[in-house]
Amino acid sequence: MADFDLAIIGGGINGAGIARDAAGRGISVLLIEQSDLASGTSSKSTKLIHGGLRYLEFYAFRLVREALIEREVLIGLAPHLTRPLRFVLPHHTGLRPAWMLRLGLFLYDHLGGRKILPGTQAVDLTHHVVGQPLKREYRQGFIYSDGWVDDARLVVLNAVDAAERGAVIRTRTRLLRADRAGDLWQLMLTARGRRETVTARALVNAAGPWVPDAAEHRLRQHTSPHVRLIKGSHIIVPRLFAHDHAYIFQNRDGRIVFAIPYEADFTLIGTTDQDFKGDPATPTASAAEINYLCAAVSAYFRKGVTPDQVVHAFAGVRQLYDDGARSAQNLTREYVLDLQGGPGEAPLLTVYGGKITTYRRLAEAAIGKLRRTLRLEGSLTGSWTATAPLPGGDFPHNGITALVARARGLWPFLDVASAHRLVRAYGTRLDRVVGEARDLHALGERFGEELTATEVRYLMRHEFAETADDVLWRRSKLGLRVGAEDAARLGRFMEASANRAAAE
Repeated sequence: MADFDLAIIGGGINGAGIARDAAGRGISVLLIEQSDLASGTSSKSTKLIHGGLRYLEFYAFRLVREALIEREVLIGLAPHLTRPLRFVLPHHTGLRPAWMLRLGLFLYDHLGGRKILPGTQAVDLTHHVVGQPLKREYRQGFIYSDGWVDDARLVVLNAVDAAERGAVIRTRTRLLRADRAGDLWQLMLTARGRRETVTARALVNAAGPWVPDAAEHRLRQHTSPHVRLIKGSHIIVPRLFAHDHAYIFQNRDGRIVFAIPYEADFTLIGTTDQDFKGDPATPTASAAEINYLCAAVSAYFRKGVTPDQVVHAFAGVRQLYDDGARSAQNLTREYVLDLQGGPGEAPLLTVYGGKITTYRRLAEAAIGKLRRTLRLEGSLTGSWTATAPLPGGDFPHNGITALVARARGLWPFLDVASAHRLVRAYGTRLDRVVGEARDLHALGERFGEELTATEVRYLMRHEFAETADDVLWRRSKLGLRVGAEDAARLGRFMEASANRAAAE
């Protein structure tokens, strides 16, 4: 008898989503992640849930429709981690004609249907607040809807929900090798200097950019995975405009670049698309990419953006299915699920591609592929994740303001900004974080202006956080505000807390 029905390699959005879906169906699940949850591609995104407006040019109507529908599903499941976001698309007279933009946005509005998000409107940029930061040559534009998401917390809360439904989540755990033993997989794992072997009836390779490495070196597959690694870089600069809309800019090379309000005081600009070779764990935004992003937005904004304004830059490596496209930007964003294993053999499902917006549908499809092996019967075969909120998300999609007011009523020592950040992170589970505290002193030691020992302990106990980076860059984005000295002190605090917990 197997230790687990299903083992999953990879703690990014696809692996965590599959783990959650499977655990909710009563399947015993093991998820292994070599580092922290969302430590790879899934925390290095543009933080958007969107249909992919530019994919319409490649006639990817099925992909766009699925993603458009999923936007509102995710806003309903995680209203604390997501929010509707209006995008300004200025018309550039030298690029796509206005009629083409209008037609594309008409399709965008109607392909997936909308219940929450407002539709597209034409706008005179010379008389609208969103036109004020732009150069005067941009006189006409459009405003349309998509959504924003805290990408890393989306991954974490999928893993948290999976664990609460019975899944075993093992971070900082490496797969040394996996071997078929008839209808079972034998997995040799190592964590913290200790080795162990577990068995599972089915195995999913959802390792993102590490899919080829896992396939070749851990699973010893003889066929080459159809993978192309693409690096996308982003920069963060001080806030460039005062309103709450984002911008989508066309560029002469055919790409688009976003400029998005970010963490109240900043603007996030991205992304690039470049073929990547090297270690997916250590990609960096090159000087050329930073210059490219600065130039792309400077072509539109009255006040140019220069590399010396960049306060933070990051890069992530996306693993896309190689469909033979000549350029990186033209590669398909469709996910592909490859199931291998003949009669009497334990199945291996490899996940190629995918995007944050459609992770939930990918997870459903993955479980569907494994239905026979997992012996799903009766109610266990049905979809359930479309209507079950993620932890803390059991409130209306437009209920943030009410939750912030409630938080300030219960804990009046929280200022508006702190209450808003905490509600955005934890939703209705904020009570579990702040608890019975009656003043700021009760929340313990502070790391920077906002992060407290009480919050850090919660993240360690309930959200798999182990290091300062886990807390500052994935469970939150407070790394933008916490200096090196406070970050080092946080690391020492977490190490001491972990040692005390291990000794108890």
